[in-house]
Amino acid sequence: MRPRDLALAVAVAAVWGVNFVVIDTGLEHFPPLLFSALRFGLAAFPALLFVGRPQVPWKWLITVALVLGVVKFSLLFIGMRAGMPAGLSSLVLQSQAIFTMLFAVLFLRERPRPMQLAGLGVAVAGVALVATRMTANLPAFLLLLGAAAAWGVSNIATRKASPPDTLRFMVWVSALATGPLLILTLIVDGPAADLAALRAIDTEAVLALLYIALLSTLAGFAGWGHLMRRYGASTVAPFSMLVPFFGIASAALILGEPVHTVDVAGGVLVVGGVLLGLVRARSATTEPLVRVGA
Repeated sequence: MRPRDLALAVAVAAVWGVNFVVIDTGLEHFPPLLFSALRFGLAAFPALLFVGRPQVPWKWLITVALVLGVVKFSLLFIGMRAGMPAGLSSLVLQSQAIFTMLFAVLFLRERPRPMQLAGLGVAVAGVALVATRMTANLPAFLLLLGAAAAWGVSNIATRKASPPDTLRFMVWVSALATGPLLILTLIVDGPAADLAALRAIDTEAVLALLYIALLSTLAGFAGWGHLMRRYGASTVAPFSMLVPFFGIASAALILGEPVHTVDVAGGVLVVGGVLLGLVRARSATTEPLVRVGA
């Protein structure tokens, strides 16, 4: 990998890791579902006016929009609002690789290799270890696991869609997710809470929105898609394991979140297990099912 592209891969991982701190900040200003709706709305418009529809079937576009945009991010934002720490959230979400492999076996009839099964066992042990520290707030932890599971489903749908242009695909996914999220926030949070949040919007809230919509979503996926097209998933995917590192580090530095020994040990197991599952023979032709971002 060229030094410039190597720097880009690390930069995208850093943007996505710090994104969890930004989400935590944004949730201080907006109800979770409204924040998610605004994020996707800003990522979709006006970009939608300048990019054509991706060359994928509508059913996969809609499926990814609902599962990834609506379900996954709603559970993530609600879980973090319920007390799941930003740094730990960036780690627990990496369990999406576990769910992705399980769903690939169930829905795509893929046969996992022995190394993948070994990695799965290691990663599951890491998630279980992290769970022992979240017994006091188990509902928030389970919401994050639900978000990871939804992400796994969306990975399968994205694999079936095989979008040739990641950025264009994400713009349209964002557009299709915005409407359902707006309806949900009106039902769940209520018009009064949403209007109060919008009236009280300040510079910090605007910056949080701009970061997660433009930098994390559009710029992040554009850079990642460029790397995927140039080098392939097997080369680029391991850089996603830097996301929890940047997430935990930025949460500790910016939010003052303590870093517990259990979190570090669990993180090593989760990341190590995922990386172990990515190991493959040079002659293999199937790219691993890995999707990142937040």
